[in-house]
Amino acid sequence: MKQSKAVTKKHGALALSALCLALFAGGASAAGEPFSYDSPWMFGDWGGDRAALEQKGVKFNVDYTMEAASNFAGGYNSSTTARYSDQWAFGVNLDLEKLLDWQDTEFQMTITNRDGNNLSDQVADPRTGMLSSVQEVYGRGQTWRLTQFWLRKGFFNDVLDIKAGRVTVGEDFDNFDSKFQNLAFGSGQAGNWRGDHWYNWPVSQWGGRVKLNFTPEVFLQVGFYNQNPYNYDRGDGFRLEFNPTEGNLVPVELGWKPTFGPDNLPGNYRIGFYYSSTNDDVYSSWRNGAYHDDAHSYGGYILAQQQLFSQGGSADRGLTLTLQAVMNDHKTAKTDNYQAISLAWKGPFDARPQDEIGIGAARIHVNSDYTSMLRAQNRENGVADYNSPTYLPIQEGSEYNYEIYYNFHVTNWLQLRPNLQYVAAPGAVTKVDDAFIGGLSANLSF
Repeated sequence: MKQSKAVTKKHGALALSALCLALFAGGASAAGEPFSYDSPWMFGDWGGDRAALEQKGVKFNVDYTMEAASNFAGGYNSSTTARYSDQWAFGVNLDLEKLLDWQDTEFQMTITNRDGNNLSDQVADPRTGMLSSVQEVYGRGQTWRLTQFWLRKGFFNDVLDIKAGRVTVGEDFDNFDSKFQNLAFGSGQAGNWRGDHWYNWPVSQWGGRVKLNFTPEVFLQVGFYNQNPYNYDRGDGFRLEFNPTEGNLVPVELGWKPTFGPDNLPGNYRIGFYYSSTNDDVYSSWRNGAYHDDAHSYGGYILAQQQLFSQGGSADRGLTLTLQAVMNDHKTAKTDNYQAISLAWKGPFDARPQDEIGIGAARIHVNSDYTSMLRAQNRENGVADYNSPTYLPIQEGSEYNYEIYYNFHVTNWLQLRPNLQYVAAPGAVTKVDDAFIGGLSANLSF
């Protein structure tokens, strides 16, 4: 733990140093120079070598994300406290059409590392944890991982597209861009509420997807992902065996990505279904200290995202509405349904055309069969006192998450986002006070 805190402080100092450099480097003239405002990379274009490599089909990226959060009031631990978490991502993309003359083919490899601590552990009862997380970059094991190692190939002028290798489900299914720090508003929500089977970034597994593009706007895709316990375990991020296989996840998604009006306002509409062949305990079968039935899991999701209007005649600015919903089966899922609504306004001020304001609200509901199972266990254990260490806190109803942020486009390689969050009924435990949280996140590209 001491080593982790030391590493976290070092990363925090690096982020603050980068911010200071960005604020004082606005006068750098050439976009390729280190710390130039216009450069997409903090360390510049390596004297032109980086751009030259990209033209030949080799693209490198080194990205750093930090998220800090402080509990201003409420929660399980009402003392003012702060936590810091971060993620490094080291990637290379190879355009194999340029390199090997393989038409419409690319290779991607990404290695990630997550570190730090999670304020949500203080906000919710530690015996249950929060349903969401106030720092979305935390979780899935604070460890090094091989997150991407895949080959993608297009056929018949991109009518058919196939990807296979070590992949994450959420990079293709239920996918969109988000700047929210709270987990309840980002991409891949189907995986957040069925995370025991649907593995989002940075957890990868062997698998892939087949995508059929009916038109440039309409597509259908089917995925197949192998599941084994090594995918998730800390320290096993480079363990690539197929065995022991617990089952397979199969998602199916129909998508539509239209543009509307003279300003070509973009939309992103997706409806999906998933099925997992793994055997899960049926919560309603709990009695006499054990589950007596198991079943396979399934669920579905809807994503509807649309830019409502442009600003200054450009679709690069304007207001976008995002609606999300997830439904999971009532037999095996702890969270059986989820809904969220959010608004993001890009370029709200003429003087800051690349900044962004976002606001969102989300509801995460606990399966009533899961609630009944908790009550049954407490009765069988003969404990009714919430303060008893053997008591299982009753998670019932819903947890609600709210967030508002302002994204400062400091430079093309640095974005900084202060935010405020409010969590009602953390962990869906009514005995825990609502929490008011302040956050700060940043994205850097080196």
